Formats: sequence, structure tokens, C-alpha cells
Amino acid sequence: MALLTGCRSPQPGGSVPALKDVFKKQFYVGAAVAPDQISGEDTPVSSLIKKQFNAITSENCLKWENVHPRPGVYDFKQADQFIAFGEKNKMFIVGHVLIGRTQIPDWVFQDSEGNQVNRELLLERMRDHIVTIMSRYKGRVNGWDVVNEAIGSDGQIRTKWGQIIGEDYIEKAFAYAREADPNAELYFNGHNMLTPEAARSIVRVLKDIRGKGGRVDGVGVQAHWQLDYPPLNEIEAGIVTLSQSGVKVMITEMDVTVLPRDTRTGAELNPYPDALPEEVQEKLAKRYGDLFGIFNKHHEKISRVAFWGVHDGQSWLNDYPIRGRTDYPLLFDRTFQPKPAFFAVVKSVKSNE
Repeated sequence: MALLTGCRSPQPGGSVPALKDVFKKQFYVGAAVAPDQISGEDTPVSSLIKKQFNAITSENCLKWENVHPRPGVYDFKQADQFIAFGEKNKMFIVGHVLIGRTQIPDWVFQDSEGNQVNRELLLERMRDHIVTIMSRYKGRVNGWDVVNEAIGSDGQIRTKWGQIIGEDYIEKAFAYAREADPNAELYFNGHNMLTPEAARSIVRVLKDIRGKGGRVDGVGVQAHWQLDYPPLNEIEAGIVTLSQSGVKVMITEMDVTVLPRDTRTGAELNPYPDALPEEVQEKLAKRYGDLFGIFNKHHEKISRVAFWGVHDGQSWLNDYPIRGRTDYPLLFDRTFQPKPAFFAVVKSVKSNE
């Protein structure tokens, strides 16, 4: 079993193209960035971000538990740094996330006595949170993930927001966001959105909001995918269905795990601790090439493709669903070098010309 350790796969002449240039006629190409990657000093990672991407997403610094940890207490230090980096490098800046499903402190859903909060108070807290954050960055953030992971693969609302407020919490969140910054793009983002049930439900919700005069500008598909799942035909069909909502589709949080996701199978759960076998590297490259083939084919429906991380060492998948594994889900390896998957993605453009 051959192992690839560096995975540099240089182009002829040693040149490495920039993804933002390769796809400049199709869509923005971005990545989620962490505070230590954009600390202000040039590092190999910050240089890679600036060279390769023209869009950035906040990885965690704008999630509720970080930016609004206690009632009336906001911590904007990391968010300020994130936005300043994007502005300095003339990037498309995406704030993630205003009203999510996870990483929310318990107090948000509790009253002063520790009981479940009522609809009116929760709506008040939602509005305060959205307006406070968006007003601070008004005119500086290009787009916001307003609502995240609201609808499950079965098409049903699956959040505490929905349990307490009702389905109209989605409509309310977009209304508050529009009030706070009328010029920012507003997105509905989520996971497992490409099943027929989920896609139809999302189209219904977004059409309903827009039909009432509300604003939704895009729908983001969290592309946390595997080497063989979801099937390519399901991905393509889902993109087409979601585009029928009348808004642009975005591929967000993209990565492709090469490790077993089902911990009950009895398979070796950390099979590649030192390096990725050549045959798996080839499978990953083919998977990425096929996926970007679909994105290129439907580029008129897609406004942005964003990876959830910059390089393999940063990926959350090293610690999910099991901590301490070694995964290889992105286009750049742990030494910040492009992998065969990177060049398969670049080649996908020429294959669709």
C-alpha cells in the first residue's frame, strides 16, 4: 500500500494556481477561518488564505456562545479581527451565524427562574442579538447566515427556536436581520438539505417568506460529505430543487471525510494516522473533481463555494465524531501544500469548457 506524505503534486513548472482566479467566472471560492490564522502577522496559513480565496466565513467567533456568552454581554474581539482581515484583503465577508441550532448558551432559552422561556421573551432576545451584532458591522459584512440548521433531512423543523416560537421564527429572524442591515445579503444555511423532503420543505418556507415581502437572498448547503455519500445525482437534483426557491444556492462548509462516520460498524476508526494511502488519495481527488463538475455545470445557480477550513490540520473532522483521529478532508495538507484533490478541482473547470 503506497503512502503519500507530502502530496504536493506540482503543476508543470511548479506553479500552483489560485482557486479564486480559476473560478472567477463561476462563483466566489471561500474558506472558514479561525482567529489564530488571521492574527495580523503574515504566516504560511494567512498567506495561503489570501492567495487562494476571495471569500471568508467566520468559523466560530460569531456563534452565540462566543460573541454573546451572557445576558447583555458581548465579546467582539475575535469578530472585529475577522472582519478587519476580510476588509484589508478585499474579500467577500460572510458572518456565521446569527440564529443557529447548536453552540447556544442555556440562558438564552431560560427565564430568570430557570424555566423554559416563553415565545415573546425569546423573540425579544432573538431581535436584540441580531440587531446588536449586525448594527455593529453594518455595511462591512457582505452576507449573513441568518438561520442555520433549522430543517432536518425529513423536512421538519428541528430546533428549540421552533419548539418555543413556532416555524415563523425563521421569518422573524430574517425580518430582524433586514431591519438591522438592509443592504447585507441574508442566507438560510443548513445540513442534510438535499434530500427531497428537506429541499421541498426549504423551498416552501423561503417562498412563503418572499411571498410575504420578506428578504432571503441565498440558501447555503453545508457540504459535509463522504467519499461515496451523498450520491452525485442526489446532490445535483438537490441544487436544482433549491434553486427553485428563487434565490442563489451556495455550497458552504465543504469537506469530504475519508474516515468511517458510523462508529458502530466495527471498522478501523482511525486507519490513516500517519499518511493517506495513494489509492484513497485518488478516490478523494476523483470525488472532488466530480463534485466541482456539478458545481461548474450549474454555476449560474451557485454564487459561492466555501470550504470548512483551510487545510487538513485545521479540520473539525479530526475530532468528530471521535476525537483525536487524523482526517484528510480538504484541498491542502498539513504542510499547507495542494493535494491531488486540489488539481482535480482545477481540472474540473477545463473539463466543463
